[in-house]
Amino acid sequence: MPIRQPIISVLAHVDHGKTTMLDTVRHSRVTMGEAGGITQHIGASEVPKDILVKSCGTLLSKFGIEVKIPGLLFVDTPGHAAFSLLRKRGGMLADISILVIDINEGVKPQTKESIDILKQYKTPFVIAANKIDNITGWITQKSTCFAESYSKQRNDVQEDLDMKLYKLIGELHDLGITSDRFDRLADFTKNVAIIPISAKSGEGIGELLTILTGLTQKYLEKKLEIDPSGHGKGTILEVKEVKGLGMTVDVILYDGIMKKGDLLVIGHPDGAICTKIKALFKTNPLKEIRVEKQFKQMDEVVAASGLKISAPALENAIAGVPVMSARSETESSELMREVQKEIEEVEIKTDNVGVIIKADALGSLEAIVKLFREKGIPIKRAEIGLVNKKDIATMEEVDEKYRVIFAFNTKILEDAAGLAAQSKVPIFKSDVIYRLIEEYEEYAEKVEEEKKKSVLESVSMPAKVRFMEGFVFRQSKPAIVGMEILSGSIKQGIRLINGEGKIIGTIHAIQEKGKNVSTAEIGKQAAVSIDGAVVTRNIKEGDILYSFLTKDDYKLLMENQGLLKDSDKNTLEEIREIMVKKDKYWDVS
Repeated sequence: MPIRQPIISVLAHVDHGKTTMLDTVRHSRVTMGEAGGITQHIGASEVPKDILVKSCGTLLSKFGIEVKIPGLLFVDTPGHAAFSLLRKRGGMLADISILVIDINEGVKPQTKESIDILKQYKTPFVIAANKIDNITGWITQKSTCFAESYSKQRNDVQEDLDMKLYKLIGELHDLGITSDRFDRLADFTKNVAIIPISAKSGEGIGELLTILTGLTQKYLEKKLEIDPSGHGKGTILEVKEVKGLGMTVDVILYDGIMKKGDLLVIGHPDGAICTKIKALFKTNPLKEIRVEKQFKQMDEVVAASGLKISAPALENAIAGVPVMSARSETESSELMREVQKEIEEVEIKTDNVGVIIKADALGSLEAIVKLFREKGIPIKRAEIGLVNKKDIATMEEVDEKYRVIFAFNTKILEDAAGLAAQSKVPIFKSDVIYRLIEEYEEYAEKVEEEKKKSVLESVSMPAKVRFMEGFVFRQSKPAIVGMEILSGSIKQGIRLINGEGKIIGTIHAIQEKGKNVSTAEIGKQAAVSIDGAVVTRNIKEGDILYSFLTKDDYKLLMENQGLLKDSDKNTLEEIREIMVKKDKYWDVS
């Protein structure tokens, strides 16, 4: 059977240089056209066999590789969507991935995210350790292979590079990845190859392409076999309107063949829709589908390819959903069921308490659900689409900690935003998953703290005071004496006990420096009037007194020790010891 070109996804933390690397491979300048130099949209470009052979040069013979594949299909994505739009049923769309890491910065949050997803889908990958030209003292050898460039550097520069590589290898090891520099590896199946490169100067690009070619041909040849007569299977990368064509979809075709006039089955939030292909377009080799304006019209396209499809009823198409082509009504009906099943497998709908997640694409949804579950965040509903009023309304009776909606790379409708503000339903919006999780964890922590604080306000707090010698202002009815607060705080209405656990009275009023106050904190001295206390009868100068706590007070305080100061914890233990002498079961719930 014929083999198709491998699909290669390029993943990286933001600004680690993946699009610049592809620009060098394609001899293009896509990066310069991006907002802020950061990839804003998904893209795909093909590197045909002849260009591949030219770029690899003598390295192919050095590694004993004969190029059999028709080329390489690279898919470039925004950092946040490196995996979101590259999925298919049962795995990842890409056959192999390049994880670009700035050798000077090492592993970053989105690097970890990417590794998690690569592990989840068991996708083989190599690491391009980029920006070697930024190493102090590095002398650029434009467009040379890494080995040659490395040999021309000073010893101290070589040592600096080696140290950065060892540090990166250590960081990867901590994430469960065994790796080494590509030319030191004996077994590429057990270790991840690290290829040092400079995306800017082209150094090491030859080795990167050579290793990708060798790995895909040696280990993935069976996976690359295609039935060119079979119906086409793909994933939508982007939905956009093109002048003269109307609404179109950019697609990665990973299996089979698509023909002009085929019935097109597309995933939809409500299941699947069926339309008809009006026109198929491809870019020229090395051109980027998302920025190229000149397309070739095709009668048919064979996998693996990036293509643009024009068809009716694409207005509600969503990035990341499956798309399939059929040549009969019967076949299209079967495919609609298959596509619908795939979407239902990803969407999560339960009656349990939890957060609501809305995302832009099927892959995004799948990735977020997985990571949220790992964090122990319960999910009530997870769907593709915009945040609407219905989403807010369903959160009304949910526990405050989970009265939260996440909008990942998707819009919030204006009326939904208004209702959310009115109903006090927080909406966390971001296009980076780890930021959503970080923001939510901070919010959940604050909610828990507020909840605990409100609980603690309903109980008596542990306090310890000393009856100061020489400060008896009245002996009884009520007794007014000078008190020093040794820990915690006292306030009107709390009862005081002595060292034997006997209640000596209730605080009626507190004065500091002649002024009435409601509380007195640790370190303060105050005149305290105590109903029920009689100086010399049940209290005397120098006595240490404590706040009276019920069993329920004690239980709640023990459950919320995190909100207590160390001195409060010590006082709580002293009170426990006093009360247990009176009732040995006092601290047993």
